[in-house]
Amino acid sequence: MKKVFKNSKLKRFLGLIVLFSIYVFICAFSYANAVSTNIADSVFRLHVIANSDTEEDQNLKYLVRDALIEYMNSISNKCISRKEAISIAESHKDDFYKIANQVIRDNGYNYDVNINIGNFAFPTKNYGDISLPAGYYDALRVEIGNANGQNWWCVMFPPLCFVDISSGIVPEDSKETIKNSLPNEEYNLVSNTQNADVKFKFKLLEFFQNIKLANN
Repeated sequence: MKKVFKNSKLKRFLGLIVLFSIYVFICAFSYANAVSTNIADSVFRLHVIANSDTEEDQNLKYLVRDALIEYMNSISNKCISRKEAISIAESHKDDFYKIANQVIRDNGYNYDVNINIGNFAFPTKNYGDISLPAGYYDALRVEIGNANGQNWWCVMFPPLCFVDISSGIVPEDSKETIKNSLPNEEYNLVSNTQNADVKFKFKLLEFFQNIKLANN
């Protein structure tokens, strides 16, 4: 009788642990989903894919990238939101195509180029001392030729494409734009990943976002 009673208590205890674990998982998932949405809703990114991984094709990718970023900066230097950046990019989509196509032709290649603006999967990326978790982001996507080469990822709004990675520091004006675009929780998450508590939250966010990407 005592043994049956002990087994019953053990089952109830294990059941409570399972329920608590499910509750914690749901809370963590909800937190990660809300935070990732807020971050994604605050940035507009650039994704350039080279024709192949040959040195020549990779160098061409960088030339196309530089030309597009220079043009985007010239037409959006007073941009104050992601929506405005997307609207400007959409209204100048043909110009992006012409610029990319011209760079390709000027360098002696006849590759096709596809320009798309949409919502795309991105891995976790570091831009100096700013880190953006993996997830789906609105972006200008440029596919050169067969688009089988390595990618270039950056952020067009706020402007982080020319951050000096070697210095590990994002310019203060870019940080200020990011700070004004994000709630405090999200800004601390992307800008303070050396803090132990923030680092744990960032890893948690990465974990759930990678699960989401793997299932899509």
